[in-house]
Amino acid sequence: MSVRTLVKSIQDIMRKDTGVDGDAQRISQLCWMFFLKIIDDQDQELELTKDAYTSPIPADLQWRAWAADPEGITGEALLDFVNLTLFPRLKALPAAAGPRAKVVRDVFEDAYNYMKSGQLMRQMINKINEVDFNNLTERQHFGDIYEQILNDLQNAGNAGEYYTPRAVTAFMVQQIDPKPGEIIFDPACGTGGFLTCAMRHMRDTYVKRPEHEALMQASLRAVEKKPLPHMLCVTNMLLNGVEEPNFVRHDNTLARPLVSWTKDERVDIVLTNPPFGGKEEDGIEGNFPTFRTRETADLFLALIIRLLKPGGRAAVVLPDGSLFGEGIKTRLKEHLMEECNLHTIVRLPNSVFKPYASIGTNLLFFEKGQPTQDIWYWEHRVPEGQKAYSMTKPIRLEHLADCAAWWGGAARAGREEGPQAWKVSAADIKARGYNLDIKNPHTVADDHGDPETLLADLDAAEAQVHALRDQLKAILTEALSR
Repeated sequence: MSVRTLVKSIQDIMRKDTGVDGDAQRISQLCWMFFLKIIDDQDQELELTKDAYTSPIPADLQWRAWAADPEGITGEALLDFVNLTLFPRLKALPAAAGPRAKVVRDVFEDAYNYMKSGQLMRQMINKINEVDFNNLTERQHFGDIYEQILNDLQNAGNAGEYYTPRAVTAFMVQQIDPKPGEIIFDPACGTGGFLTCAMRHMRDTYVKRPEHEALMQASLRAVEKKPLPHMLCVTNMLLNGVEEPNFVRHDNTLARPLVSWTKDERVDIVLTNPPFGGKEEDGIEGNFPTFRTRETADLFLALIIRLLKPGGRAAVVLPDGSLFGEGIKTRLKEHLMEECNLHTIVRLPNSVFKPYASIGTNLLFFEKGQPTQDIWYWEHRVPEGQKAYSMTKPIRLEHLADCAAWWGGAARAGREEGPQAWKVSAADIKARGYNLDIKNPHTVADDHGDPETLLADLDAAEAQVHALRDQLKAILTEALSR
């Protein structure tokens, strides 16, 4: 049975259970069970390869102890074990037990068992046991399926906000070009798409020896506020070969005062898609006295500018509203252009984030330390023959190849204006009141005609409709009078 077929059969079993309601609950249920299987497979390998290694999970709670035997506990006994023993004890793992123990405790802190049937849970467990996460090929195949599961979150109500299309994350990582040892931070990491793309990029390009891998993993940083995406992200890290994903913190990055972030916490790279359209709870704006707002995307932008080292670089997804907004947004954009070289803005069509959101989004690329002189814009267009991106026809990395070819390498040399590219000076931006929402000057606006002529045509059309209606009325009246 293929991994894809296996995962589908597991989901089909869950759908029979009356306790699991909706995609978000199904994904949460699937995730904590896979998490325990993955970490137990990892533990068994580490017990063989590392001297004196001990699993952070007590022996009787390890997957191999209660789940691995296909004839093991089932029914009410299984439900009682999971609800009354497994969950309470994993939530209470001592902090002093080490970083892997903390990862387990943090994942289960807000996890929940939704299943009501112990028999269905046993069937599901037995299916999960068919995957060997120590088999690299199987793990990679499952990683691809897991990516699709995360993609499916876009249909799970508001859960779609946690997932950025893979093509977008891959393009941003590709252009930022992270290297092992550079500290990479995602302050609103969702399910971990930027981190997995960054690891994949470095493994393909720079990781040649075990010490490179260790250096890369030691340089990752991430924070996620909500429990479901945090759990999904940690599981994603395990699937991508990270032994101790304790760098994924379950916290609100914005809860700290901006000035409390010290120099030793500065980072080389920020890759993120901060939540937009959301508002932070009362009091958070007090942590940002210069930019007093509760709008999440604005606060994250202020934090990113603060956190970058001199020479540090960032790629950030922001909505159109952040580009043309006034008030605090104006002050924030002025601050960004004074502190950083905002060298490139890639403008994306509204359909990239469908169905979760149907608004214009932008990829902002900037470097800390030098003020902005000029901003290059690139307008990404939906491929010819396609009206918009959709769930069945999403954006793909190759769709952004023309932008990558135009980019000009690390030095961004040789850029030229063209049908999709244009340059605007910082002075022009300032004269516009720091409105960054600049449309493509090379696009010919649709000529809808002279307004007076259009109104006259409309009046003539309406008169014709009235005349036809009167004719029809007369015909009907004559027919009925016969």
